[in-house]
Amino acid sequence: MFLRLCGLFERAAMTMAIHRGLAPVRAVLGNGAVVIAKESPTTPAVTVHASFRAGTVFDPADQAGLSHFVSRTIDRGTETRPADRIAEALDGRGVSLSISVNRHALSLVCTCLVEDLVPILDLLADIVSRPTFPKDEVDTKRGEIVTLIRQDEDNPAALATEGLLTELYGAAHPYGRRPRGSVEGVETIGGAALQRFHAERFSPDSLSLVMVGDIEPARAIDAAGTAFGQWAVATPPAFELPEVAPASSRRVRVIPMMNKAQADIAYGFTSVRRADPGYDAYWLMNNILGQYAIGGRLGDSIRERQGMAYYVFSALDANVIPGPLTIRAGVSPANVDRAVASIDEELRKLAAEGPTDSEMTESKQYLIGSMPRTLETNLGIATLLQTEEFFGLGLDYDLRVPDLLRAVTREDVNAAARRTLVPAHATVVIAGPYAGEAR
Repeated sequence: MFLRLCGLFERAAMTMAIHRGLAPVRAVLGNGAVVIAKESPTTPAVTVHASFRAGTVFDPADQAGLSHFVSRTIDRGTETRPADRIAEALDGRGVSLSISVNRHALSLVCTCLVEDLVPILDLLADIVSRPTFPKDEVDTKRGEIVTLIRQDEDNPAALATEGLLTELYGAAHPYGRRPRGSVEGVETIGGAALQRFHAERFSPDSLSLVMVGDIEPARAIDAAGTAFGQWAVATPPAFELPEVAPASSRRVRVIPMMNKAQADIAYGFTSVRRADPGYDAYWLMNNILGQYAIGGRLGDSIRERQGMAYYVFSALDANVIPGPLTIRAGVSPANVDRAVASIDEELRKLAAEGPTDSEMTESKQYLIGSMPRTLETNLGIATLLQTEEFFGLGLDYDLRVPDLLRAVTREDVNAAARRTLVPAHATVVIAGPYAGEAR
């Protein structure tokens, strides 16, 4: 093993670090690609999770939806393999490749048998480093994307959520743009734009490759070095994500959709960065407000006791910059005003009184107990390792979570609530058959 690791270092110019807990092995290839491997012998398979810093925030201002378009077309042909050969290579090994994109990352995920890891890594390296974006494939995917956009435009929940982000961050801000873009914009995107985005954003020093499964980390990293190690670095253009000042007044926007049966409410604020020292207090606050059990305080009040919401929950998306804290509810049009007023009231109470001792205890137990559950599958482990790498949390983060949460006090959560949950500064977007004047 020692000799093998020495050879691995010499060939790939890697640096490695082993941590307790999940005990993943982290290596940096000579071209800057980060490779993380975790041995998990529960099944004779390996989950591969490749992530690039190529999310929607990198879309040009005049081409919103470009990164999403890339995610739909990057596997539709390379310099050496047409789309049908890629499909055959995957199908022949029983592998399904999933490609997704979020604000900051474009990810490719698949699970293969251990004996298929080398050819699958070779195929993935070909897909991400040498795509050709053939015109017929691009045209086909454009039609599919247009259909998805039109479906969103007919969906009150999608319009409310997208509308809230636009109101919070502004239409020109990367967080405020529609992730799939518009029909008009997508119609202008062709192969040249896709190739340009790929050339600017796909590079080995933008790659974080995680492998979790029944294979020794050294073998997995060796295979990754062979597949990706010869990929040349291309320096991406400079990029700086602008910050947005929190709202200082209440804003309400109504998107009339009078042919619908249900109204959807998106209510929210900008919150904190993921790297903020107070993040754990916000995490607990959000759980107490709209996540725990049947939906926290919001679910207990608005859905269970008052019976006026089909669903209600809150979600915290702390990110590279202060991300949104969003409250979502689906209600009868007749209940919109009451639902918004009830959300206001629950926020005021949490900010004024803070959480109860039992809420603190139960939410801490729930969040601490949920960590092992998220690590029951190779995909769950790979997803956590990608999150740790992206935000610089440390590869022992799973071990530190219990102590981080136990250290949060009632006063910490109350301070987070007072700082953020201010109804007078809330942004509210209502989409559906609603003609009132929500305040």
